[in-house]
Amino acid sequence: MTNKEILSHIDHTLLKQFATWEEIKVICDDAITYETASVCIPPSYVKKIKETYGEQLNICTVIGFPLGYNTTAVKVFEAVDAVKNGASEIDMVINITALKNKDYDLVQNEISEIKQAIGDKILKVIVETCFLTEAEKVKVCELVTNAKADYIKTSTGFGTAGATITDIRLFKANIGPDVKMKAAGGVKSVDDLIAFINEGCARIGTSSAVKLLKGEAVSGY
Repeated sequence: MTNKEILSHIDHTLLKQFATWEEIKVICDDAITYETASVCIPPSYVKKIKETYGEQLNICTVIGFPLGYNTTAVKVFEAVDAVKNGASEIDMVINITALKNKDYDLVQNEISEIKQAIGDKILKVIVETCFLTEAEKVKVCELVTNAKADYIKTSTGFGTAGATITDIRLFKANIGPDVKMKAAGGVKSVDDLIAFINEGCARIGTSSAVKLLKGEAVSGY
């Protein structure tokens, strides 16, 4: 697998709460140079990136991030606002507490409402696998599929662990045919990147891909 093929699957990510505009610009410039699938950045930067880079970048941002327990109305507003500001892709965090409480209608309806609100824009649903039981992971695959989201995504990168091959295989066995997969968090080597892509991940969310492929050391998520 070539570097270019790997990078075409990457959501080049910077979501640290103290990320400066200078750091965001580096991510954006790298994304253009290396032709990553998107940049994934905080909502507060979406409009400025769109104004600065125009159509050179595919902009992804996060909603209900990273804890997921915002109300549905707040998440819908966030998503619509992000699209208005120039985002083409939305990565939302599910209401994990609702899932734990077996309030499956809330979880599914919330995903569905956000998808309907953003129309043809891409919706990726972060389920934060590190906090879920095996049964909850299987159930959330069903909910994401029924809600007609575009992707199921493993992690925020802010939880206790990130993506695993085991969870990707579980997703693959339980999502519908129209749902794609995104791995995020814990991708620390080129071998990891290739392994997740080979398992069927259409996207990988990471801040490290460009550095890894240039042979530079990385740390953390």
